[in-house]
Amino acid sequence: MSQKSYQTNQNKLYLIPTPIGNMDDITFRALKTLEMVDLILCEDTRVTEQLLAHFHLHKRLLSCHDHNEDKMQDKVLQFLQEGLNIGLVTDRGTPIISDPGYKIVSYVVQNGYDVISLPGPTALIPALTMSGLNPSPFLFYGFTSSKYEQKRRELASLARLPYTLIFYESPHRIIDTLTAFLEVFGDREIAICREISKLYEEVYRGTISQVIQELGDAIKGELVIVVSGNLQVEDYSSLSIIEHVQLYMEDGLSSKEAIKKVALERDLPKSVVYKEYHMGE
Repeated sequence: MSQKSYQTNQNKLYLIPTPIGNMDDITFRALKTLEMVDLILCEDTRVTEQLLAHFHLHKRLLSCHDHNEDKMQDKVLQFLQEGLNIGLVTDRGTPIISDPGYKIVSYVVQNGYDVISLPGPTALIPALTMSGLNPSPFLFYGFTSSKYEQKRRELASLARLPYTLIFYESPHRIIDTLTAFLEVFGDREIAICREISKLYEEVYRGTISQVIQELGDAIKGELVIVVSGNLQVEDYSSLSIIEHVQLYMEDGLSSKEAIKKVALERDLPKSVVYKEYHMGE
């Protein structure tokens, strides 16, 4: 079923990006939408109250976060059925990008209501464009696991990709994460962007080992890590099909995903790779 975003009078759910640091980054459209909606779902009501107060706005706020999103779905649907327009914001940046909101959006769409996502502030794009690394193609990953071994397994599944990789991280985990990068990726070029759009914005550039040495233990604020992709040309001609599939499974891919990737790299039908692999099991 198609959504004709601006061709109906149906009330809607609006995803409204908010500044990640500098209040001047809010758009005119975001302000108009915040003023228009009947109520606002927000990650932390205290943060959103400060935002609204800054722009002299007053709205009904409802808390909607990772721990209550499941319970809020039916309430949001009820509001829409009653003819209300609803805004959804997170503490900073664009909703759903490493923030709550996905479950609400999915539920609203499944029940036939329109969802409008406004363009606006997000941390990953400024970090990518000022990193000095190749901007295209890139892959946004977000946060890795807080558990070190699980983090390493996640990174292993990305290690062979030629794409520039973008991660979010908190200050107290940054050294562990960079250490895992060094172990899994090798000493690649990276950029770490801190406090984007704020007064103390900083960008650290260099190899992973250089940046670890420069950071020390004093780094604070919101962090975005941009990592260069794997630019080495891999030669798998010496591997059998079975060994090739197992190589990707060791990186964390399922057998189905690994077979698909091997078929693409060897320019073979998936059925041929599938048969060869399973005959050798």
